[in-house]
Amino acid sequence: PKLGAPPQSDLVEGGMAGLSIGHHGQPTALLPDGSPQQMIAMSSKPIFERMVKSKCSAWAQKKGALAALDSIKTLLQDLDAKLFTGTPLTDPEQTFYDAVSITTLEEKEAFLKKEMQTQVEQGNLTSIEKDTLLNQNAERLKKLSQDITDSHGKPKKVEKLKTMQQKAEQRKELLEGITPKVPARLRHEPEITKLRAEMAPLLKMESEAKGRLLTIKETQTLARKNEIEEQIADLEASSRGWFEDDPAFQARLEVSRKAFAARQKHSKKKPAAAKNASATANGGFKVSSNSKFITPGAAKKGAWGKPVAQKKSKAKGGNLFAAMMNDSDSD
Repeated sequence: PKLGAPPQSDLVEGGMAGLSIGHHGQPTALLPDGSPQQMIAMSSKPIFERMVKSKCSAWAQKKGALAALDSIKTLLQDLDAKLFTGTPLTDPEQTFYDAVSITTLEEKEAFLKKEMQTQVEQGNLTSIEKDTLLNQNAERLKKLSQDITDSHGKPKKVEKLKTMQQKAEQRKELLEGITPKVPARLRHEPEITKLRAEMAPLLKMESEAKGRLLTIKETQTLARKNEIEEQIADLEASSRGWFEDDPAFQARLEVSRKAFAARQKHSKKKPAAAKNASATANGGFKVSSNSKFITPGAAKKGAWGKPVAQKKSKAKGGNLFAAMMNDSDSD
């Protein structure tokens, strides 16, 4: 499947290694046409800044863009070296060389670093990004501590190193106080969710059919499952952001998949919960629609809804007065 951006390992590295070769061994472009690398290299600074805000929202993506700019600088320096030896540039190289300047690249790098610092100060980091920064900070503190030890007898250098150590400690405190943010949802999340919902009953059918031969209808129905899986894979891959490395992208995929599974589990519980609530409301007994309740003192009714006449009992002994009263009331 096509990815929204190539993995970090595929970024331009080694200067001229970024050269693309076309038909008959002729170079076509130093950077893939339409790729994020080409766009950040060839764009003006204002356009670059807008692209960073819309395409590289995560801290890790900005870090990836910074690494790409550094590689592009190396590529440009290689072209400078080639010209210095008197070797003419190819047409694609000349186009690239004329459109990109070291000064502009450095301005873009400065902008990215500032944006990354602001993002850290605002605490807008995922758990992976926070761990990455804490590990970097721990390595820096370790090195500073060793440098201070090695600089014994050099008071000015030690003072400078201790100032740097203090700032690193402050940064560590800042990072430890950050509550990680949930990774941004996938670009094609709505479409992926619909396809997962469509595939859920197919997975159930497949599971229940294990150990026996499928019917023709089941085979035809399950053929759709493979199509859905391919569609989901393509949509997930195309949801990958610019300069998003594998761990960060996998984390977003996991969040998306777990969220869908949780919704499915919750929706399955609803019917059972409603049934239990109905039973509880009736004291745990099922009440028939034909059930009738008679309140004390109410007259009993017959099959046709008419009151049933009560038989008068004959007065006997001490009940004579009660019987007379009943007869009196009924008049």
